[in-house]
Amino acid sequence: QVQLVESGGGLVQAGGSLRLSCVVSGGTFTDYAMGWFRQAPGKERIFVAAIVWSGGRTNYADSVKGRFTISRDNAKNTVYLQMNSLKPEDTAIYYCAAGWAYGSRVDYYDYWGQGTQVTVSS
Repeated sequence: QVQLVESGGGLVQAGGSLRLSCVVSGGTFTDYAMGWFRQAPGKERIFVAAIVWSGGRTNYADSVKGRFTISRDNAKNTVYLQMNSLKPEDTAIYYCAAGWAYGSRVDYYDYWGQGTQVTVSS
């Protein structure tokens, strides 16, 4: 079965940077669009960024545009989320997801990782 494993989360001060990674196994990586979502305590899971199978098209939530960059390395079955200029409101568990459809909806994605915690201190 398809498995996704995130890494790279941690504690960072406001204004700092982190790079999240998500390695996909058990499937054909280039079959999937990939997305990043996040969920803060007591809130619903929301869209952060998405990328098509080729890497040729990306989409971002307005709240992260200009600060976050999604990319993928199809030779390594890995998708990345580079997060710069982090703010305390970016604090959440970050999940990567793989799906057949590209977009911002949670239900577009069929496979999910276990999440990685990102905490931004003020």
